[in-house]
Amino acid sequence: LPSPCRVPALPVKNLNGTGPVHPALAGMTGILMCAAGLPVCLTRAPKPILHPPPVSKSDIKPVPGVNGICRKTKKKHLKKSKEPPVPRWRAESRGVTSPSHPSTRARQDCTICMERLVTSSGYEGVLSHRGIKPELVGKLGKCGHMYHLLCLLAMYNNGNKDGSLQCPTCKAIYGEKTGTQPPGKMEFHLIPHSLPGYTDSKTIRIVYDIPTGIQGPEHPNPGKKFTARGFPRHCYLPDNEKGRKVSVPHGTGWGGMGWDGMGWDGMGWKCNPVVWNEIHHKTEFGSNLTGHGYPDPNYLDNVLAELLAQGVSEATL
Repeated sequence: LPSPCRVPALPVKNLNGTGPVHPALAGMTGILMCAAGLPVCLTRAPKPILHPPPVSKSDIKPVPGVNGICRKTKKKHLKKSKEPPVPRWRAESRGVTSPSHPSTRARQDCTICMERLVTSSGYEGVLSHRGIKPELVGKLGKCGHMYHLLCLLAMYNNGNKDGSLQCPTCKAIYGEKTGTQPPGKMEFHLIPHSLPGYTDSKTIRIVYDIPTGIQGPEHPNPGKKFTARGFPRHCYLPDNEKGRKVSVPHGTGWGGMGWDGMGWDGMGWKCNPVVWNEIHHKTEFGSNLTGHGYPDPNYLDNVLAELLAQGVSEATL
């Protein structure tokens, strides 16, 4: 009988780093690969580089063009305004005129209730407001899009009720839009290391720190506990013109920290976790294995567009 085939020794490690690969698994892998005429080589998967090399306190500098190195949000800053009557809100924002010309209305739908503008609002009988008849139509001043006034009121009531209104068609914002981020602290500073793709620039590091707490009246589920896993979170931007443009609204608007109703946190279902909302962040410092790092040549342009869509004006940037 021919001598039994010897299983080649494989110098591999367990991918989770706890010890050698089981001999039976290594043997079966060697037999299958050798039988197919392929080289046998098992390697450890690369790990993302989440953080920069250590930085001393003396090397940390303020971000050019940004006052201070810390921002805080408190409950008094997040207090939800009372629901304003539509006529008063309309006068304050100077954004809505009414009514529109009937010949124009006859050819258009209200994209909120999907009814013709020449008919009554789809919210007739569901929502009422003194002085607003269901057939009244308003035209937004900056963008010119038209809706039933009752539909605009319904959209406002379903939002943050912060005194602002955003056109559902083109996202133009009337008034001053605010977020629903929970109380916490955010630090931002310059570190003497470069991101992949930006070797000629230092790095802006933004650190978000939000503790677990109880939701306030401006949040989705007032009085209920919210979870804040994974904090403090570190995010990175190149210290160039576009990077500093992005860092300024991050510092004043908290970079789109928002809410999700339910979320999987890796350990089990938790109610109301704090998540990134609307604005994408880069949390990988020296790699891009998860898609949240560099190099990414389109990232800064994309995030600037996201900020503009959330009401951060060119003047602010």
